[in-house]
Parts: sequence; C-alpha cells; structure tokens
Amino acid sequence: MSMFEWDPRFSVEIEEIDRQHQKLFALLNELYDAMQEGHADEVIGKILERVLDYCVYHFAYEEKLFAVHGYPGAAMHRAEHAPLTAKTKALAERLQEGQGVVPAATLKFLYDWLARHILGADKAYVPYLQKQGFAFKLGSKLTGV
Repeated sequence: MSMFEWDPRFSVEIEEIDRQHQKLFALLNELYDAMQEGHADEVIGKILERVLDYCVYHFAYEEKLFAVHGYPGAAMHRAEHAPLTAKTKALAERLQEGQGVVPAATLKFLYDWLARHILGADKAYVPYLQKQGFAFKLGSKLTGV
C-alpha cells in the first residue's frame, strides 16, 4: 500500500515535470514499503542513491526549462534545490560510514521537502511560463533534456 499518493494539487500542469515528481513519490513509497516489510535498513542506501540521482536529473530539467524561457526566479529556485541534495548526500554518507539512519525520519524529511517545494517554489514558476507561452500539457517535453 502506498503512503504517498499523487494528488492533483501537486500538478504544475507540465506533464514531464508532473511525471518526474510522481517518480520521486514512487521512490518514497518504495522506502515506505521496505519499512513496512522490515527491510528498510537493507535498502535505504540504494533508495537514497536513486533519490539523489533522480533529483539531479529533475533539477537539471527544471533549470534548463528556466534558461530556455528566461525565468527570473531561476537562481532562487536553484538555491532551494541545494538543501535536499546536501541532506540526501549527508544521509547516504552516514549510512555508508555505518552510523545508521532512522528510515522514518528520512522518509518524513524527504516527503515534507518534496511536498513543500512542489506546492511553493514549483507552483510559483507556472504563471511565468504561461505568460511566456510555454505549451502546458501538450508538447511539454523539453528538447535536449
């Protein structure tokens, strides 16, 4: 059973970004499922690595979108990405060093950050892109990313 269900309130009306956000939700659900089955300690390092890798991909996609459309809030938005990347890297390093990570706390941090970021910073760029004529829903894939 999934703990984190995709909800239309998380949609930024850009299919590719919504799909990427849904992938991040799926990774969190994978961790939750492992916790429910008592296997979190065995898989958390791998899942954190996948979260980190996917965040790098997703953030690059957003930043390319901002560059193409001249989004004036790009630097501020990029700065919001840094804490998630840093925290995820730190958690992964602690795990590799054998210091252990509390999976429930990790899951809560990741979900809280993702939900806040989507509902705040990500939703903030939507009106700007609409004014720039970005094609929402149809043709929303960004070439070269």
